[in-house]
Amino acid sequence: MPDMLDQLEAIIQDRKSNPKPGSYTNTLFDKGPNKIAQKVGEEATEVIVAALGQGREEQIGELSDLFYHTLVLMAQLDLSLADVCAELERRHKPE
Repeated sequence: MPDMLDQLEAIIQDRKSNPKPGSYTNTLFDKGPNKIAQKVGEEATEVIVAALGQGREEQIGELSDLFYHTLVLMAQLDLSLADVCAELERRHKPE
């Protein structure tokens, strides 16, 4: 499963480096970090709504949207999955 996140991250990075006309990802990059962060917030709210009153398919769909938009925001901020994984490992290192 993490391979899919790595693949999606690579696709997003490629769109950032090699913009493709008509790409939704490029539309987000063109709008800048404020709009991308706003989309992450909207998706997070939709995850909450789905978690509290919708079915499994809607929950999975909304979580997928949140993951995607978060990866776009990370790319905009020049952060990577490796950065986040390193922080998670640091936080959960046995004492």
